[in-house]
Amino acid sequence: MGVPHLGCTCSVCTSTDPRNRRMRTSAVLAVDDQTLLIDTGPDFRTQALANGITHIDAVLLTHSHYDHVAGMDDLRPLTRYGDTMPIYGSPATLRDVRQRFSYAFEDASDGSTRPALELLPVTRRFAIGPTWIVPFDVEHGTWTITGYRFGNLAYATDASGLSVESRRTLQGLDVLVLDALRFRPHPTHFSLAEALAVIEELRPRRTFLVHMNHDIDHASVSAFLPPGVALAYDGLCIEV
Repeated sequence: MGVPHLGCTCSVCTSTDPRNRRMRTSAVLAVDDQTLLIDTGPDFRTQALANGITHIDAVLLTHSHYDHVAGMDDLRPLTRYGDTMPIYGSPATLRDVRQRFSYAFEDASDGSTRPALELLPVTRRFAIGPTWIVPFDVEHGTWTITGYRFGNLAYATDASGLSVESRRTLQGLDVLVLDALRFRPHPTHFSLAEALAVIEELRPRRTFLVHMNHDIDHASVSAFLPPGVALAYDGLCIEV
């Protein structure tokens, strides 16, 4: 839901710490001269403007929940010169996208504008230009969604579990980006303790936790995280 939560007056939602103001989880990966976007949540337009993003080569979707795809239409100005935006995701995710944004795939003879999207299902290792990407399954409650590994970086948001095969895929990482919603257990997300247990098993060199709700105060929680583990925040840039 983002932080502050609407209507909430808790200490995190009323905090003056800018790291406690969280838009919906998304990331941009710059590799050589390519710009890859992971998820188009409802805050995508604001995020892109705040971070000076003027070009995207491709979008990778983790799943089709509203907070990860609702900004899809805001890709429209990035395709206005006849370019088609490649959208990668699992077959199930792309089926939902085609249904929810059906107007983007209809005849444009009515004169209205719409994003030009090319849906590209992925089930195994694939390349975008020179960048090789390994998709892996992430348990999100009863859903199976998609995480992505790029070299020694892996991204797994909205996780409540990882299969043995996925954990094998996540060995030997320099950087892991991992879901940690709150302190208490949740049916569709890792709690902070569960995320730390996964990190202890996988032993990446660095981990950045994402998708925190308003239970997580950045300063106080950061003070007790183990070495190599940090809470991400809006606008964070890292080099891998």
